[in-house]
Amino acid sequence: MRKNTRHLLLTIISILFSLAVMVLMANFFFGVNLFFIFTILIVLTPIWLPYIIFLMTYDMWIWFVREKFKYNTGRTTLRIILPKEVHKSPEAMESVFNHIYNPGRPENYMQSYWEGRHPLISSFEIVSIGGDVRFYANLPSQKTKNAFETQMYALYPGIEIIEEEIDYTAEVKWDPDVWDMMSFHITKRNDQVLPIKTYIDFKHDQLPDEETKVEPMATLIEHLGRAKRHERLWIQILTVAHSGRNFKGGWLRKKGTWESDAVKKINKIMKRDEDLTAKEEDNELRPVLTASERDTVSAIERNVSKYAYEVAIRAMYITKKDKFDGEMIGPMLRSFSQYDMIGRNTIGVSWRTDFDYNFISDFFGARREAMKQEELESYKLRAYLPKNFNSGADAMKVMSIEELATIYHLPGSSVITPALSRVESAKGDAPDNLPVGDYKIVN
Repeated sequence: MRKNTRHLLLTIISILFSLAVMVLMANFFFGVNLFFIFTILIVLTPIWLPYIIFLMTYDMWIWFVREKFKYNTGRTTLRIILPKEVHKSPEAMESVFNHIYNPGRPENYMQSYWEGRHPLISSFEIVSIGGDVRFYANLPSQKTKNAFETQMYALYPGIEIIEEEIDYTAEVKWDPDVWDMMSFHITKRNDQVLPIKTYIDFKHDQLPDEETKVEPMATLIEHLGRAKRHERLWIQILTVAHSGRNFKGGWLRKKGTWESDAVKKINKIMKRDEDLTAKEEDNELRPVLTASERDTVSAIERNVSKYAYEVAIRAMYITKKDKFDGEMIGPMLRSFSQYDMIGRNTIGVSWRTDFDYNFISDFFGARREAMKQEELESYKLRAYLPKNFNSGADAMKVMSIEELATIYHLPGSSVITPALSRVESAKGDAPDNLPVGDYKIVN
């Protein structure tokens, strides 16, 4: 919000400066009376001044009330210790995402513009701290946290969830003399309505045996377990409920959901002419789809029929100064290629804390250091701001809960790396009929 406001102010200043230059040139070259021009501007002040003030203050006010709403809601970091045995498919995690889906739609203008109610970010994280692989969830404390815990305990018997008093990210404080790091933004590369490879494509919905199951998360977890004691590998999956936008909800620009984009994409694949009537379309003009096109259309329709989140993935490699190992980055990023579906959609890096030509863009390295510090703070705050403003390449992309559950779920027992902590034994309450009191043992 603050960067958008700064950008807006700079735009307004540029426009006013351009107008001033035009007026001076008109006076210099054509002898236009400046007094007459300024008189007109002053007379029209009731028209243009409120508009300028509204643009300058709207963004700042919305940012203020939404930050207040986030503060009042609070956040909680939960550490998830996996059960010793997980025999459920990622469909169980899909059910969790379905249950905690909360678009946070304001019911009236008061909730939007005074209370700042809006969808809040939930963060699902897989991290390696010196080779110790952990699963985390950082959630809004009100509503979402309890709903998440309830579903996880219900669907994953034997799981253990611990509320951490101190967030694990507090260990790393920005100091370029102590730490070195690199951060990446990872998003869908193609049209967001095109699904990635999901657990259904992996046949996990058919509940295969652990010995024959291909676990897409195994590669990432195995690599995270190879981190050295001084290294930190953090994967952060930021999600916010996908819903339409309008002025009542606190947005100046109206925006629909991805269902309409999906319809357009399907029409394009099927080479439908929207101007044709249904009767004309039933004739020989109807195109014949290939098997791949039919599968794509079916996957799109299945995808948009489920709840969806706007998703961005941040991957960070952090290490002690002078111990930077670039070999640890490649395998971490390539692990996301498990979800690529050629001809449909892929996941890849859309931005990084680096430049293609550092000697031109950042000769002294000051910009890179500033980006690293900003990324670290954004990670800790569970905040996300796209960096490619012009192309929008690293903007949050919509994913269905099916796609999201494929990327983040509790891996089955086939993942046996010792770096991944699991609950050693199931815990249960004492039986209700257990006798209590003082008893004497009789031989």
